[in-house]
Amino acid sequence: MPVDALVFDLDGTLVDTAPDLHAATNHVLSTLKRRSISMEEVRSFVGHGARALIARGCEATGEPVDPRAIETLYQEFVIYYAANISAYSKPFPGLLDFLDRCKARNIAMAVCTNKLEFLSVQLLQALGLSPYFGAVVGPDTIGIAKPDPRPYHEALHRLGRDVASSIMIGDSETDIRTGQNAGVPVIAVSFGYTPQHVSAFNPTHVIDHYDEAWPILQSYL
Repeated sequence: MPVDALVFDLDGTLVDTAPDLHAATNHVLSTLKRRSISMEEVRSFVGHGARALIARGCEATGEPVDPRAIETLYQEFVIYYAANISAYSKPFPGLLDFLDRCKARNIAMAVCTNKLEFLSVQLLQALGLSPYFGAVVGPDTIGIAKPDPRPYHEALHRLGRDVASSIMIGDSETDIRTGQNAGVPVIAVSFGYTPQHVSAFNPTHVIDHYDEAWPILQSYL
């Protein structure tokens, strides 16, 4: 079945959000009088949602924080991040040209992320990316997060497309496992946020730049 839908992760795949996630995480850590963490640390911590990002930031800077305290820190993180969501974030090189090519071929596109849905929508709007995507699914959309394939299925349902005619595009083990659990090909980007190179998780394809994505996609059309 020819591919007519793409489902993208957001952080580290569509958009380089690390600078703003870095600022928000260090804001939260400052309330605990902890040291700031580095950009490299943030890049390796991203991918499992803000609560996990905060928890790992706490573990890296001192004693782990009680899970009940994480909720308070999480709320502070969301408030700060929402107010500064696109201060430094920007789409990855070559992305817009790739999205334009897909749109011209009537390929439906969605976002399936472990970032809260309203923050994801806000970020896409702020960067002018919203018109490309017919659906945005976060971990709170149906109450389930990646790598469970159900958020992926929900994104395709909202696009009105069949899972069997779709491809997952992501930057982390979480994204690759999501695509594998959904039984679809996975294009992994090597420039995102993961402590291990994405090739370690056996995606179908690996790209180092979005200029490499269109030739791969053409083989599925």
